[in-house]
Amino acid sequence: MNFLRGVMGGPSAGPQPSGADTIQKLCDRVASSTLLDDRRDAVRALKSLSKKYRLEVGIQAMEHLIHVLQTDRSDSEIIGYALDTLYNVISNDLEEEEQDDSEEENSAKQVDDLGSQFTEIFIKQQENVTLLLTLVEEFDFHVRWPGVKLLTSLLKQQGPQVQQIILVSPMGVSRLMDLLADSREVIRNDGVLLLQQLTKSNAAIQKIVAFENAFERLLDIITEEGNSDGGIVVEDCLLLLQNLLKNNNSNQNFFKEGSYIQRMKPWFEVGDDNCGWSAQKVTNLHLMLQLVRVLVSPTNPPGATSSCQKAMFHCGLLQQLCTILMATGVPADILTETINTVSEVIRGCQTNQDYFASVNAPSNPPRPAIVVLLMSMVNERQPFVLRCAVLYCFQCFLYKNQKGQGEIVSTLLPSTIDGNSVSAGQLLCGGLFSTDSLSNWCAAVALAHALQENATLKEQLLRVQLATSIGNPPVSLLQQCTNILSQGSKVQTRVGLLMLLCTWLSNCSIAVTHFLHNPANVPFLTGQIAENLGEEEQLVQGLCALLLGISIYYNDNSLENYRKEKLKQLIEKRIGRENFIEKLGFISKHELYSRAAQKPQPSFSSPDHMMFDHEFTKLVKELEGVISKAIYKSSEEDKKEEEVKKTLEQHDNIVTHYKKVIREQDQELEELKQRINTLTSQNEQLQATVTQQVSQIQQHKDQYNLLKVQLGKDTQHHNSHSDTFQMNGIQTEEVSKLKEELEEWKNKHELLQGQLREKDSVIEKLNSSQLEMGTTEQSSQMSRSGGLEHNSELQKELEMLRSQIQLQAAEISKLQMENQKLQVMNATTDPVLGDSGATAATSSELEARLEQEIKELKSEVKALSEEKESLKQHLDSSSSTVAILQDEKSKLQREVAESKKEQDDLLVLLADQDQKISALKIKLKDLGVPVEDEDDIESGDQGDEDEDGDEEEQD
Repeated sequence: MNFLRGVMGGPSAGPQPSGADTIQKLCDRVASSTLLDDRRDAVRALKSLSKKYRLEVGIQAMEHLIHVLQTDRSDSEIIGYALDTLYNVISNDLEEEEQDDSEEENSAKQVDDLGSQFTEIFIKQQENVTLLLTLVEEFDFHVRWPGVKLLTSLLKQQGPQVQQIILVSPMGVSRLMDLLADSREVIRNDGVLLLQQLTKSNAAIQKIVAFENAFERLLDIITEEGNSDGGIVVEDCLLLLQNLLKNNNSNQNFFKEGSYIQRMKPWFEVGDDNCGWSAQKVTNLHLMLQLVRVLVSPTNPPGATSSCQKAMFHCGLLQQLCTILMATGVPADILTETINTVSEVIRGCQTNQDYFASVNAPSNPPRPAIVVLLMSMVNERQPFVLRCAVLYCFQCFLYKNQKGQGEIVSTLLPSTIDGNSVSAGQLLCGGLFSTDSLSNWCAAVALAHALQENATLKEQLLRVQLATSIGNPPVSLLQQCTNILSQGSKVQTRVGLLMLLCTWLSNCSIAVTHFLHNPANVPFLTGQIAENLGEEEQLVQGLCALLLGISIYYNDNSLENYRKEKLKQLIEKRIGRENFIEKLGFISKHELYSRAAQKPQPSFSSPDHMMFDHEFTKLVKELEGVISKAIYKSSEEDKKEEEVKKTLEQHDNIVTHYKKVIREQDQELEELKQRINTLTSQNEQLQATVTQQVSQIQQHKDQYNLLKVQLGKDTQHHNSHSDTFQMNGIQTEEVSKLKEELEEWKNKHELLQGQLREKDSVIEKLNSSQLEMGTTEQSSQMSRSGGLEHNSELQKELEMLRSQIQLQAAEISKLQMENQKLQVMNATTDPVLGDSGATAATSSELEARLEQEIKELKSEVKALSEEKESLKQHLDSSSSTVAILQDEKSKLQREVAESKKEQDDLLVLLADQDQKISALKIKLKDLGVPVEDEDDIESGDQGDEDEDGDEEEQD
C-alpha cells in the first residue's frame, strides 16, 4: 500500500518517479501480484493515469489489461476498471473535449491516428472482441456499461474490421440487441449509439438487426420519450432507423409489411400553437421527415416506393404532412423539409397526387395548396431553399400525372380563365415574365413539366394569348417567349426559356411549325450559334443549337421556306456542321448539367448555379445523338426515315387501339366476375335459408306428430277416469270454421275431378281422331309418332295429377277423422269441472294442445291451398297441351290432303304416259319393227327362270 500512496501523490521521502516508471511498476504489479486486491488497486491506478498518460498506458498496459479480462472474470470491479482504462486509451472523444479551439489541426490528426493504432492492436486478436461481446452480456452495471462504451469506440476507429468480427461471432449481433431491452436508460441509450456504429454501411448486419425486432423496440423508445418532443435519445433512435432503412430494400419492405409506417403518423401531430419550438424538437422532426423520405426516395425500386406511398395515404400520414404544410408558425427549415417530403410521397402516385390537388389552404376564401405554394415560388422575398422545395413539389405533382398537367394548362386557356381568383397558370405566366431571373427560371421549368410527354397539351398551349399592353393586339405565349429571348435578358432567364421551348417543341410538329412561322426565330438562333462568345454564353449557344436541331428533327415540311433540307443548308452555310455539333456538345459537358442529372430534386448551393432541370437532362441525352445524325442525313434518308416513322405511328396506333380494346374487355371481365361473385353469394345465402326452412318445417312436423300422440293418450286417460272439462267457446268456433273449410275443400276437389274428366274426354277424342288418319308419307308418320309420344307424356302427367288428388283426398279424410274425434270429445265432455286443482291444470294443458292442433290444421289448409294452385297450373299446362295437339292435328290433316292431291296428279301423269307408249308401239308395229308387250316379256322371263331351275335339279 506504500507503493500505491507514492503513485497517488502521497508523501514520499525520496524523489518522485516519472509517469512512465509509475506505469511500468503498476503493470508489473498487475502481472505478478497474487492477491486480487493488489491487482485491483493497480488497475484502478492505471485507470486514473490513462487520460493523462494515454500513450504510455496503451503501450505498456494493454496486454496486461486484456489478461485481466480473461482471468479475473469473477470480480466485476477489476473488470470494470480494466474496461474503463482500455476505453480511455482507445477513445478519441476525451482528447477532443480537452482540446482548445486554438490548437492546430495536426494534433487532432495525431489523436485520431493514436486511437486507430490502439484499436488495431486490440482487434488483431479476434478473441479480444469475442471476449468483449461476452462481457457485454453481463448484467452488472460496472461491467456492461464500460463494455458498451469500449465496443462503440472500437467501431468508431476501425468500423469495417470490427463489424466483420462481430458478424462471424456466434450470436454476436443478437447479444448487442439485448441492450435495447435493458431497464437502465444509460445502458439502453449507449446501446443505441453502439448499434448506430455497428450498422453503418453494412447491409448484412442491418438485416440481422432489423429481424431481431429492432423496429419495434426503437419505435417504442421514441413513443416513450415523447415522439418529436423527446430529447436526444429520440434523435439517436431516428439516426439508427435511418441506418437500417437507407438503401436497404429488404429492410424497407420489412418495415412496410410490419405496419410500422402507421406508427409514424403520431410523430407529425402538431398543435395549433407552433410558437417557441426547441432546437431539439426541430432536429427530431427534421430527422423524422428524412426517415419518411428514405422510404419513398426516387432512387428506391419503383414497386417498393409505390407500396410505401399507398400505405402512407391509407394510414393518414400524407394528410398529416399536408396539415403541417398549411399550418402557421412552423419553422422555415421544417416547412422546407415538409414540402420536400410531401413531394416524394406524391411523386408518381396518382391517388396521392389527386389528394394533394384537393388540399386547400386555411384562407378566406380557401385557395388550393398548389396555388399558395406557387405564390411562394415566384416571390423573390422567400428563401431560396424554400423556393427550390416548392418547385420540386410542383414537379413531383406533375410527374406521370396527365390529369394534373391538364388542370394546370387549362387555367391558361381563354375559356377557363377566372378573373376573380388567381390560378396556377396566371402565377406561372407572371413568374415567367417578371424582372426576377430566378422566378423566370422556376416558372419556365414548372411550365415545361406541365408539358412533359404530353403532345395534346403542347398543342393546346399554342392557343394561349397574352395581353402585352393596352391598345396592342394579344400575342401568343410562344411568341412572347421568343420575344423575351431575343431581348438579351439574363443568362438564367434565357436558359429557362430555352429549356421550356425545347420541351414544348420536342415531339410536336405543330408547335415546330408555329415556331418557324415567325421569320425572326431562325435568324436569331443561327446568329446566336455562329457568334464566338464567352464561357457564360456557351451554355446559351448550346441550347440554341438544341432548339434549332429540334426544329429540324420534328419538322413536317409544311412550311416551304423552312423545310428540313433548307434548314440544313442554312446551318452548313452560316455555322458549319462541325461547329454546330461542337456547340450542341457544350450542354452535356457543362458541370451544372452533370449535377442536375444525378437526382430529381433541384439542389443548388446558390441561385447562380440554378441552370438545369433533371428531366431536361434526360431530354438532352435522348436528342443529342439523334440531332447529330439528322444534320448529316441526306434528303433520301430523311424520306425513308419519315416513312419508317409513319409506319411506326400506324403500328403504335394499332397497338394503342388493341390495348384500349383489351382494357375494355378486362373491365367487362372484372364486372362479370363481380356479378358472378355477387350471384354466388346470393345463391349460397338462399340455399342456407332454404336448408334452414326445411329443417324448421321438419321440426314443426315432428312437434305436430308428438302433440297428436300426446293428445290421443290424454283422451284415453280422461275417458277411463271419467274426467270432465269445458271447451272454450272460441275453440268451438274454430272447429266449426275448420268444418266449413273442409267442406269447401271437398267441393273444390270434386270440381277439379270434373275438370280432369273433361280434359280426359277431350284427349281421348283427339287420340281417336288421330288413329283414324292413315299414313301417307314418312314425314307425316314422324309427326304422328311425335304427337303420340307427347300424348303419352300427357297421360303420365294426368296419372301424376290423379295420384296427387288421391293423396289430397286421403289427407282430407284424415282431417275428417280428426274432426270427428274432436266432436266426440266435445260430446263426451261434461261442462261441470272438478274441484281439484289437478283437473284444472289438465284442462288448461289440453286447451293449449287444442290451440296448437288448430294452428297445425290451419297450416295444413294453407298447404292444401298451395297444392290447389299447383293443380291449377297443371290444368293450365294440360289445356295448352290440348291446344298444341289440336294444332298438330290440323297440320296433319292439311298434309294428308296435300299428299292425296299429289297422288292424283301422279296418276293422271301415268295414264297420259301409258297412252303415249301404246301409241308409239302401234307406230313401231306399223313400221315392221318387232315389239314385245310387257305381258310377253314377263312370261318370257318366267320361262327362262324355269329352265334354269331344271338344269340345277339335273346337276
